[in-house]
Amino acid sequence: MKTRQLGTSGLAVSELGFGCMGLSHGYGPATNENDAIALIQKAYESGITFFDTAEVYGQGANEQLVGKALHDVRDKVIIATKFGFTNGRNTDGLDSRPERIRLVAENSLRYLQTDYIDLFYQHRVDLNVPIEDVAGTVKDLIAEGKVKYFGMSEAGVQSIRRAHAVQPVAALQSEYSMFWREPEKEIIPLLEELGIGFVPFSPLGKGFLTGKMNADTEFDKTDWRNVIPRFSKENREANQAIVDLVTKIAGEHNATPAQIALA
Repeated sequence: MKTRQLGTSGLAVSELGFGCMGLSHGYGPATNENDAIALIQKAYESGITFFDTAEVYGQGANEQLVGKALHDVRDKVIIATKFGFTNGRNTDGLDSRPERIRLVAENSLRYLQTDYIDLFYQHRVDLNVPIEDVAGTVKDLIAEGKVKYFGMSEAGVQSIRRAHAVQPVAALQSEYSMFWREPEKEIIPLLEELGIGFVPFSPLGKGFLTGKMNADTEFDKTDWRNVIPRFSKENREANQAIVDLVTKIAGEHNATPAQIALA
């Protein structure tokens, strides 16, 4: 597994990261704990050293999985987690007040069974809290040794600029794939200008680019794709052409559609 530098921050991560969210949150019922731990450890054994979680993925449940799975190799991995939702639930609104950020940090350290967080993202920009206060709080956590690097997720150009002026942003995590290319317009050029790394989430188009679903696929009632317009039956039908193309290319290279989409 190759490594990549996230911007000019000095943070090196494996070329592929493992997003742990789906083990606890978002895509139907949670995975059995033993199976989830085994899967995370298999990812590590396969060369992945960059693992992504968040408070909101099961209100700490996902972080606890990651902590259990990676405890014995903690010094060999990079763990990213996130703060920013009220009560740790994405249904309760946003909360990036400094005192809340500190509380989430302490909880995450405990859940992850570690004394430092490699990369601490603001999960979503909270318009009720000046971004300078958010960046300043993370800067203090870095000075205290509890956090190593500051990240943002789904942030806009001005928020990134203002935060970066207070505490350099090591990485921005936003959705990006063959299925969703919005960051190419303004975000990626800005990150190149400021020396910030880019971490795409949902690089498989929330599963669509794997070729494992079609217009007739039915999701579990707790699966959040039920409320995403791109996953309506008619839109999946219309976008099937992308999957057909990826699948054709995959066949030509003796690869899976997922491998082509990631590449």
